[in-house]
Order: sequence, then structure tokens, then C-alpha cells
Amino acid sequence: MSLEDIRIVLVEPNHPGNIGAAARALKTMGLGQLALVRPQRFPDPQAEWRAAGAADVLKRCLVAESLEQALADCHWVAGASARRRRIPWPAGDVRAVAKEVVEQAARGPAAVLFGREASGLTNEELHRCHRHLRIPASPAYPSLNLAMAVQVVAYEIYRQAADPPPPPDWDRPPARVQEVEALLKRFEAQLTEAEFLNADNPKQTMTRLRRLLTRVQLDVTEVALLHGALTAFEQRWKGAARKKTD
Repeated sequence: MSLEDIRIVLVEPNHPGNIGAAARALKTMGLGQLALVRPQRFPDPQAEWRAAGAADVLKRCLVAESLEQALADCHWVAGASARRRRIPWPAGDVRAVAKEVVEQAARGPAAVLFGREASGLTNEELHRCHRHLRIPASPAYPSLNLAMAVQVVAYEIYRQAADPPPPPDWDRPPARVQEVEALLKRFEAQLTEAEFLNADNPKQTMTRLRRLLTRVQLDVTEVALLHGALTAFEQRWKGAARKKTD
């Protein structure tokens, strides 16, 4: 199975050595897509030195100004994080999530996010993920270097790809991340206008709605259907408002 539709995304990496080592980790496991979101130092000789024979991965890596740009064509995203959350999110250990990555890549581009060396991924970035990925480690010292974490995940993806899943059986292609984001923004705007959502104190309403839509994993037709429903509701509200003023 080709691994070309699997993208590894490093968000704001601080040290160029980690970028180079991550590129090498990918190449040794048959992966070739590396994306960097606002790297502090890149290009950099240290990245090239640590990449060794994987300089080609560095040369073709995507350097993005935003996470949205790095994920624009992806339909499914996993995020590496060891933190527990107040609102639980679908999660699994690295082996289970690597299997899902391979399955999802059979439907189209999929990504795995890694956060900053010192602080990892933010809550907002983790909310963009369909699944949270954890690497089991000793409770006494569970912290992995960024490049080491990439190597562990790349290895598990490579192992899962050796026994690929059957072709997906679905009648429509999955919605891309940016299409679901646009739908969520429209939901937020209309729920605020309807005074269901308090813009000054939204609490966790949109977080829970986001979790619902990412867990369901919409296809393109379902996204269009929900847009159509929102349009119908909007037209009905506007029609009712006009009748009141007439």
C-alpha cells in the first residue's frame, strides 16, 4: 500500500535538528509527506545534517503559515497528545490510531499532528483532530523528544500498512477538514443569531458540536445537506421577521 497520502505535520517546531531527524524517521518508514507550520528555523544546516539521507523529504516539505493551510486537503486528522482533557475526545494508543491512519489514507489525504517541543498542541489545535494519539511510556518520565515521537508513530504506521485494510465501501468521498470548518463556522454564526449560543459566554457548546461532527466523520454530500438545512432555516427566520414588520 502506498503511504503517500499520509502527512506528518510539525506545529511550530523550535529546533531544526528535530525537523531533520523527523524527515529521516519518515523516510526509513516509507513516508514522504512532511509539513511544517511556522517553524522557527527552517531551512537550516542543522536540519540538513540531521536528515542525513532524507534531504529529499526536506526539499519537498510544505512550509505553512497556518494549520488550516497545512491540512487544507486532508479529510482526517490525528493529534499526538499525552494530556487528559476535561471534555473527553476519541483517543487511542499509537498502534490503534496508526491502524486508523492507514485506513483513512485509503480514502484520501490524512494527517498526524505533533506539537511544540515544550508545550505540545494547544486545545484549539487538538479540537481539529478526529482522534488523539497517545504513546505508552513510563509514568515516571513519559516525555518523548519530538523526533523520537515521530519515529514511533511512523514505525507503527509502516507496520499497519504491511497488512492494508480492504477498500472503503462508501458512496461519497469524505469531507475535507476545511469543509467541516466552514460548516462549523456557519453553525456558530446562526446559533448566535438565534440566541441559542451566547457569544459572550459560549461555554463548551461549540466544542461539543465540533466533537460530534468529527466523530461522525461527514462525507461531502452530508456537508452539503447540512448547509442546505441551515439555508432553509435562515430563510424561514427572515421570512418570519418580515411578516412581523409588515
